[in-house]
Amino acid sequence: MAVWNHTGVKEFILIGLMENHNWEVPLFLFFSLVYIIILVGNWGMIMLICFNVRLHTPMYFFLSNLSFCDICYSTVIAPKMLVNFLAEHKTSIFFACLLQSFFFAIYITTEVILLSMMAYDRYVAITKPLMYTVIMTHRICTQMVLACYLGGLINSLIHTIGLLKLDFCGPNIVNHFFCDVPPLLKLSCSDAHINEMLLLIFSGVIAIFTFIVIIVSYSHILTAILRIRSIEGRRKAFSTCASHLTAVTLFYGSVAFSYIQPSSQYSMEQEKVSAVFYTLIIPMLNPLIYSLRNKDVKEAAKRSIWMGKSNS
Repeated sequence: MAVWNHTGVKEFILIGLMENHNWEVPLFLFFSLVYIIILVGNWGMIMLICFNVRLHTPMYFFLSNLSFCDICYSTVIAPKMLVNFLAEHKTSIFFACLLQSFFFAIYITTEVILLSMMAYDRYVAITKPLMYTVIMTHRICTQMVLACYLGGLINSLIHTIGLLKLDFCGPNIVNHFFCDVPPLLKLSCSDAHINEMLLLIFSGVIAIFTFIVIIVSYSHILTAILRIRSIEGRRKAFSTCASHLTAVTLFYGSVAFSYIQPSSQYSMEQEKVSAVFYTLIIPMLNPLIYSLRNKDVKEAAKRSIWMGKSNS
C-alpha cells in the first residue's frame, strides 16, 4: 500500500522572480500586459481557425490545440504570479501548490509532444503531398492530439504521485514564482533521489523521442525541398515550416535548459529566467510567429476584420 504524504507543511512561501520589492509593481504591470496578449492572441487564433473553413486542415487543427495549451499552462501560472507581486504574504497552501504543479506538467508535456506531431504533419505535407489527405485524416489527427494529452497526463501523474509520497517538514520557502517539481523536491525532508531520477528519465525520454521525430521529419523535408528545381517552389515549401521551426527552437531550448540537467548542476536563478520564457513569453510570441509568417492566417484575419466592419 502506498505511503502517502505525512507532511507538517501546510503552505509554501513563494519567493517569486526576485526578492527586490521595488520591482514588484513594474513587473506586475509588465506581466499583466503579457498575460492579456497571451489570452487575446491565442483565443484569437483559435477563433480564427474555427470560423474560417479554409483553415480546417490538419496543420491548423494542431495549431489550435497548440494555442489551447499555451492558454492553459500560462493560466496555471500567471494569475497566482500576478497576485503574489502585490501580496504581502506570497503563500500557497500545500495542495494548491501540488495542483498547480500537476496541471502545469500536463500542458507543458502535451505541448512538447504536440510540437513533434506538427513536425510529422509538415513531413507528410511536403514529402507526400498526393497522399496527405489520405494519411492525415481527421480521425488520425484527433487520435494524435489525444495521444499528446494522454502523454501529458501520464507524465504529470507520475511526478505528482511521487511528490505525495514525500515528507515536507520544513523549510517551506520555494525559490521560484510557481510550484514546479524541481524546487519542491529540494524542500523534501525525505529521500527524493528516486523522484529526481524519474524526473530526469521521463523528461529525457520525452525530449529525446520528440526531438528524434522532429529531426527525422525535417531531414526528409530538407531533402524534399532540395529536390525542387524552382527557387519559388523551394521558398514556398520552406515557408510552411519556418513558423514551426521558430516555435520549436524557442520552446525546446528553454525547456531543455530547465529540465535536462543533473540536480547537482541545477541553478534556481537560471531556472527562473528560463521558466519565464517558456511559461509566458513563448505563449505570447506563438500567435505572432504563426500569423506574421503565415499567408493563410493573415488572409483569414483580414477577411474576418473586413466582415466585422461590413456587419457593423
